[in-house]
Amino acid sequence: MSNNRRRRLPRGRHSTVRNVPLRTHWLLLTALVITLSAALLLQGYSQHMFDSTPDGAAREAGSSASVPEQIRSGGPVVEGAAGRVAGPGPRTIALTFDDGPDPVWTPKVLDVLRRNQVRATFFTVGTQVSAHPELARRIVDEGHQIGVHTFTHTDLAAASAWRRSLELRESQLAIAGAAGVTTPLLRPPYSSTNEALSDADWDTVVQAGQKGYLTVLTTQDSEDWRRPGIERIIANSTPKGTDGQVLLMHDAGGDRSQTVAALEQLLPNLKKDGFRFTTVSDAVGLPSPVKPASATDEWQGLALINALRASGWVLDLLGWLLWAAGAVSVLRAIAVFVAARRHVRMRRRPWGRPVTEPVSVIVPAYNESAGIEAAVRSLLASDHQVEVIVVDDGSTDGTADIVEALNLRGVRVIRQQNAGKPAALNTGIAAASCNLVVMVDGDTVFEPDAVRMIVQPFANRRVGAVSGNAKVVNRGGLLGRWQHIEYVVGFNLDRRLFDLAECMPTVPGAVGAFRRDALLRVGGLSDITLAEDTDLTMALCRDGWRVVYEERAIAWTEAPATLRALWKQRYRWCYGTLQAMWKHRDALSRRGQAGKLGRRGLLYLLMFQVLLPLLAPVVDVFAVFGLVFLDPVRIIGLWCAFLLLQTLMALYAFRLDGERPGPLWSLPLQQFVYRQLMYLVVIQSVFTAIAGSRLHWQRMERYGSLQVPTPGSPPQPPLPSYDRPQADPVPAPAAAPGRPYPQETHDVTPWPPRG
Repeated sequence: MSNNRRRRLPRGRHSTVRNVPLRTHWLLLTALVITLSAALLLQGYSQHMFDSTPDGAAREAGSSASVPEQIRSGGPVVEGAAGRVAGPGPRTIALTFDDGPDPVWTPKVLDVLRRNQVRATFFTVGTQVSAHPELARRIVDEGHQIGVHTFTHTDLAAASAWRRSLELRESQLAIAGAAGVTTPLLRPPYSSTNEALSDADWDTVVQAGQKGYLTVLTTQDSEDWRRPGIERIIANSTPKGTDGQVLLMHDAGGDRSQTVAALEQLLPNLKKDGFRFTTVSDAVGLPSPVKPASATDEWQGLALINALRASGWVLDLLGWLLWAAGAVSVLRAIAVFVAARRHVRMRRRPWGRPVTEPVSVIVPAYNESAGIEAAVRSLLASDHQVEVIVVDDGSTDGTADIVEALNLRGVRVIRQQNAGKPAALNTGIAAASCNLVVMVDGDTVFEPDAVRMIVQPFANRRVGAVSGNAKVVNRGGLLGRWQHIEYVVGFNLDRRLFDLAECMPTVPGAVGAFRRDALLRVGGLSDITLAEDTDLTMALCRDGWRVVYEERAIAWTEAPATLRALWKQRYRWCYGTLQAMWKHRDALSRRGQAGKLGRRGLLYLLMFQVLLPLLAPVVDVFAVFGLVFLDPVRIIGLWCAFLLLQTLMALYAFRLDGERPGPLWSLPLQQFVYRQLMYLVVIQSVFTAIAGSRLHWQRMERYGSLQVPTPGSPPQPPLPSYDRPQADPVPAPAAAPGRPYPQETHDVTPWPPRG
């Protein structure tokens, strides 16, 4: 048959897969971050740049040299571009209200006006209109005039020209979207009488006039913003003669109960004295300036209102999510700390009688010429009886030749065509002559006592696999230090917690031990996922075996030395873990050891290795939002508290592992680079999994930084002459046997990809 014939895929696999790199998810992620940033920016501008200083509060007086005399001595309605003014006629009061609409006080004010058949002018704040559009509609529907009081109640005189334009335009759109009208009436916040205009105020009036606005100042201030009492508000609002007035009151900005009560008495009393209450335009004899909004302005206004509402909902949701994430992270830190202390005390007790039976060590190798000699020699330097089986998986750099040239006793080399790491390990398992098997990556060297330590838990017959303690050997540079910190703090603390909870999800490929019988029961290693070590560990847990952590079994491994290599490695790890979690998802509903894996291990991974990392960009964007719009001291304080918590955990983890704390000086920098990189890896992995794309095996570049820990160790004793030691019988866990062994191997996930 032709060599190009497509090989049959394993059951459950699809022949149609996407092998091209996925790029759409980065566009989607970028769009999501930009949208979130825009929502937070809109919310921050509208809510946290809002100036809540009362309009009548004292202001620093400025020069008024450029204010024309006819403006200073004229009426309160000013057309700034033309320099014209107008005022109300005798016994005419233009009743005006600022800072609304307010959901509590504006309806009460409107009720008083309706009962007294009075029309007024409401100068509204754009953000308040957006928050309560129904009140803006009611103001217009009941015959009152509506005006602009800026979008965020900012001091226009102190603002730049571009911000003045933005404030006026956004306010106008909010009114158009809420009430379907546009208005040229403007009252700048913190303005008062004509005589109080400064040069900056006049510049604002002129710029507004050029855009078609009529600036409405005041002639009489009720000073209700001070809440001086009902009688004082009435006195301040009562004209001293018969001249017309533009009266300033407030329907928002705080408790306006005194204003409402004062209106109840003021309106009928002044009407009895012959005063007429009306709108600003009617008071100065102008045609109604409020016009129906164009369809474009109305739609843009509705879009603005909806965007503000949506951004508010987003901010509320983020607040709850961040509080929840913070609480969960703190609880996790406490749980990990408590678990680590208990684990230390528990490991002081022996597992049982010392395990002395020999061990088969399997080293899968593909192009490992840089470190294979150090790895093999370190295994032969063990103080425990071992046989070393190097499975060369079609290397092209002479890896097998190097091992054979060493001519070391107790070392076997098996050559096979490139079929992937799982197939190489399965070949080694089939050739192993011992019931205890240790699997070692070709870039790893063992401490002399590592093999002896890692097999001691097998004194407990429930134990089917043991995770060792992998340490980073190339710790130079920031990237090496950060990975060293991650291995000691992240991986090993979590493994202690998993051990106590009996839900260990991963025995690392760098240093792990297994019962050969347990491996046969689950069908050996599978090539269905890229994380074959995680897949195998979960399969053992589902089969009823307990998996434990032995921190004294130390092995040294090479970590990626470049960001690109690190990305590839962690991308494969994360994607493979997601595959394994999905493959073994039915453990969630199982009982016994499988149930512990599902309801403890899988949920833990889902929470802390999938969901929380997906929130990381949100946290970072929100942190920038807090620095710009919230209290930066509080944000920095929270970040420092989080960093302190991490530092304390790291110090404890380093102490447990016997490591010097020197590298922890780089921990703050890790938050700005390494953490974001790991989170992006998770995000890309999740998007890739959702899109149904497949990854091929990606082999890490080797740097030859490994050395044998104790090159002068005496040679190990020879293995017994039997094929396989007769270990104590292992009780069969209550689970159905796995696939027949050895399993069929396929080249759908080569190690690394061919071609």
